[in-house]
Amino acid sequence: MKVENWEDLRLFFHVAQEGGLAGAAEKTGLSAPTIGRRMLALERSTGRALFVRARTGYGLAPDGQMLLDRVLAMQAAAQDIANWHEKVLSMPIVRVLLDSALSHFTAERLRHFWTPHDEFRMCFKSSDEDIHLTHRDADIGLCGQRPKTGNVAARRSVAVAYAPYCAQGFDHRRHCNWVSLGTDVANQPWMRWAFEQSDRWITNWVNTPRMMFDLVKAGAGIGVMPCFIGDSDPSFVRAGPVIEKLSHDLWIVLHDDERSREDVRTVADRLSALLAANASLFSGGDGRDPL
Repeated sequence: MKVENWEDLRLFFHVAQEGGLAGAAEKTGLSAPTIGRRMLALERSTGRALFVRARTGYGLAPDGQMLLDRVLAMQAAAQDIANWHEKVLSMPIVRVLLDSALSHFTAERLRHFWTPHDEFRMCFKSSDEDIHLTHRDADIGLCGQRPKTGNVAARRSVAVAYAPYCAQGFDHRRHCNWVSLGTDVANQPWMRWAFEQSDRWITNWVNTPRMMFDLVKAGAGIGVMPCFIGDSDPSFVRAGPVIEKLSHDLWIVLHDDERSREDVRTVADRLSALLAANASLFSGGDGRDPL
């Protein structure tokens, strides 16, 4: 018997449960002669006598009972999968909105604020545009400044510092190449900084921060990046001191209509703890990543 012939096993189950072809026909919508032919074919493919046929109906032969036990186990497993799938689909979703640099940081430390054991799902949204929760795009946002409008609650988190970095082995004292975000997408001060310095020789520019990080790591030049990115990756070395005027606080922002949800509060509290544990990394301190 081919293992993929599940439909014949389903028909076998109904014949066994109903004790005959007529009852199985009512359950499945197939005709009794069709089911009868399918059961004969099943017996031929298994090489086993599955039924004891009589005028009063179909009884199970010993091999038929053994097969029924296995079919019941298969049905139980299938139901368990269906229940699991239904549970997953009914689990609430916590939506987090953050920029691409923070997306990279949080993805690498996911276990600190979500695990497969949690009774909620996570939806991550990455955007380098100004983050607003007014239109309910997310439940939690990580913002570089406290929102002045909108139905939100905000809590101050860590200070974020920025510095110039280059790749290990890149001689930044000899080479003056810089990598920067393009002016058409540089909507945050740290992204614009290199272009605003008239003495910086920009030889590569990109439209996403992650591409800039990758080019700097590849030795394309010097680039300004958050210290929590540069100091946590041994591929980078600082090419200068922290640029003080770029520093700012990071805010954890919750939509006011959602912050009473237990799952939203849980994620917000875990994010807060993760950021606090890495405060020195964010502020450009000793650069060590404790997590």
